[in-house]
Amino acid sequence: MKLLSVAIPCYNSQDYVEKCVRSLLTGGDRVEIIIVNDGSTDNTPGIADDFAAEYPSIVKVVHQENGGHGAAINAGIAAATGTFFKAVDSDDVVSEDFPKFLDILEEVERLGGADAVITNYYYVHEDGKGDRSIDFSNALPQNCIFTWNETKHFRISQILMTHAMTFRTEQLKANGIKLPKKTFYEDNYYVYGNLKSVERMYYVKMDLYLYTIGRAGQSVQEDVMIRRYKHQVKATELCFRAFKLDDVESRKKLKYLKHELFIMIAISLIFARLNGSPESYEVLEKMWASFREFDPKWEHRYHKGILVLLTIPGKPGRTLVKMFYSIAHKIVRFN
Repeated sequence: MKLLSVAIPCYNSQDYVEKCVRSLLTGGDRVEIIIVNDGSTDNTPGIADDFAAEYPSIVKVVHQENGGHGAAINAGIAAATGTFFKAVDSDDVVSEDFPKFLDILEEVERLGGADAVITNYYYVHEDGKGDRSIDFSNALPQNCIFTWNETKHFRISQILMTHAMTFRTEQLKANGIKLPKKTFYEDNYYVYGNLKSVERMYYVKMDLYLYTIGRAGQSVQEDVMIRRYKHQVKATELCFRAFKLDDVESRKKLKYLKHELFIMIAISLIFARLNGSPESYEVLEKMWASFREFDPKWEHRYHKGILVLLTIPGKPGRTLVKMFYSIAHKIVRFN
């Protein structure tokens, strides 16, 4: 049995997927690399098949019709046989510490196992400006098994994104969360939805995931996020409706989940307001209505709390949104 399964969702990734795969091949036979060709029309399928032919004991390929990033992660989870599972985007790579990370996963198993292993991720901007690590060492105990009760305060910039998370495969399969097809930003739901079942964790202060920012047309580019605000809203709705916050028994887990949900709602509000179309206001009203129908208590707390500043109508409200966005962007240059 493999130690780690890594799914690489690919759509027209011929220019960069090879670099991604080669960074993972440093893990040797302990790794199962699952290249999910999501209906690519360029040479991605050929590159994937060549890797599978050259490394038959390590690389497997799933060819499917285009269903989007979420559908590709679904396929990766379904095909995974490793003890742990990680998703790595085809335009990103893992660091030279990858073999050491696999040693740590083996140590985690010797300690009795964990539901999730957390590492830092490192923003790599193509213009060379603003590169930085999202480090969790102030919030999480290091190099040991711990529970939510032992976690500390997460800063506004500290979000457990996909890049930070390595989940236990059997737990992902048991949770049965299916990501929506052809929906961007659905990886928020992948993490948030699966965190509810996470109790035992292990954190290592390692910049494992190198997250490339600034590629033209990338889903996190500002103009793309403004244009695709509906996708962000949909992903946020999926998270809000994944489970009721009051059903979360651990006080500190609840605190973190509230933090993550706050960030997702804020991002939805910001990019819908920056879009500024009449339809965007209707989409936000429907979002709040969906929240209210599922959990009126927490809809009220989010809607009438500090986020109310992002809902002020008209030009004054948009000006405030732009100011809020500018400050947030300086704190974490996420696009």
